Amino acid sequence: MSTQYDVVVIGAGPGGYIAAIRAAQLGFKTACIDAGRNKAGDAPALGGTCLNVGCIPSKALLQSSENFHQASEEFAAHGIDVTVNSFNAETMIARKDEIVTKLTGGIGFLFKKNKVESIHGLGSLKAQNGDLWQVEVDNQGEKSVVEAKHVIIATGSTPRPLPIAPVDNKIILDNEGALNVNAVPAKLGLIGSGVIGLEMGSVWNRLGSEVTVLEAMPTFMANADQQIAKEAFKILTKEQGMKIELGVQINEVVNNGDNVTVNYEVKGEAKSETFDKLIVAIGRVPNTNGLNAEAVGLAKDERGFITVDGDCRTNLPNVWAIGDVVRGPMLAHKASDEGVAVAERIAGQKPHLDFNTIPFVVYTHPEMAWVGKTEEQLKAEGVKYAKGTSGFAANGRALGLGSAQGTVKILKDVESDRVLGVHIIGPNASELIAEGVMAMEFKASAEDIGRIVHAHPSLSEVLHEAALATDKRALHG
Repeated sequence: MSTQYDVVVIGAGPGGYIAAIRAAQLGFKTACIDAGRNKAGDAPALGGTCLNVGCIPSKALLQSSENFHQASEEFAAHGIDVTVNSFNAETMIARKDEIVTKLTGGIGFLFKKNKVESIHGLGSLKAQNGDLWQVEVDNQGEKSVVEAKHVIIATGSTPRPLPIAPVDNKIILDNEGALNVNAVPAKLGLIGSGVIGLEMGSVWNRLGSEVTVLEAMPTFMANADQQIAKEAFKILTKEQGMKIELGVQINEVVNNGDNVTVNYEVKGEAKSETFDKLIVAIGRVPNTNGLNAEAVGLAKDERGFITVDGDCRTNLPNVWAIGDVVRGPMLAHKASDEGVAVAERIAGQKPHLDFNTIPFVVYTHPEMAWVGKTEEQLKAEGVKYAKGTSGFAANGRALGLGSAQGTVKILKDVESDRVLGVHIIGPNASELIAEGVMAMEFKASAEDIGRIVHAHPSLSEVLHEAALATDKRALHG
């Protein structure tokens, strides 16, 4: 007889493990099924893509590259005489791996603390047994079945493949391979200028690689506010030396064994580049492989996402889906909040999640972050808006940090003064955006932000100044 649970979660990424913990906190007997394994492949590893080969390890590498750049290029301005003799990429990768191991092990501790049973293996929907769902667990060929009143699918996403550039994670890399390069490549190519492409490009550019980014779209960072995107493009290319080609058509990718040649066109002009490494980062696709979706009738849309309603319910009774495997932005924090919301809905609560107040962050240097509508979206929607901008160039804290590049932009409704969007490029943008999220969640006006006392000197003063600028009341600009 199979073990019965109130809730079974398939997937232990930032959506799944949080959903499992919240369900257990609400008194449900909960299990979480996950097939992830560590880098060596010899032990289970919770945390999904984000913790193992995504958000967390990439930020570790970004910090290492930033430290190297500061020591070799910026310390002298502070009166610190440092000679940087070399850079050891293997040590950087080892540090990253230690952080990953610590955090993935931490999830196991949280599961024990909250009495969530962790089951290793691939989970799939087998059949209904009355009011229960049978979920099969395949642990490297060893199969078992558990039963659950509710199933939450949180299987995440996988890198979108580029058929003409098959990944070997030696010369042609996906996001996982990009996180394990153990020497600085002299020439690095990236296909795609999304978050992964820009962040990985930034890492290796700061460590001395000659970086070329090839982007199919004619617009740089098309989903960002274009004032911020254009400033980012200028900083990354003219000031930091990255080469970013837009409107690129890739015709051929040739893996030569020890390097890779990319033949492409830009505005009809044929070009060719040979790189030591090539990172393919053209987006991600929902991971529904192995769920047995077709056999049980689980509905998916034309792009392969599991179809859900506004509350994350699928077409199957008591089967829910969250995170990258469903509609909406592919962000770890979106998945986590959906996981909490679903667990609470199962408990009969009525949580709310507003996609318009989910922050986006790109961890380049300087960082980019935004929430809400872009100016382009407001124009297209015919909304009467006003904007206020303020730069970090005259901010005392930013100057002291040696990071005075960037801008804060606030968009507001002309009639109600309500904040419609906050867009930042600059130091610690990933932290500063929280004030914008809070303001929008509480339906704040630009006047509200302008009337809040911000500490001096602090980076947050630039956001305060931008709020005042929406009403032409800027005090320092």
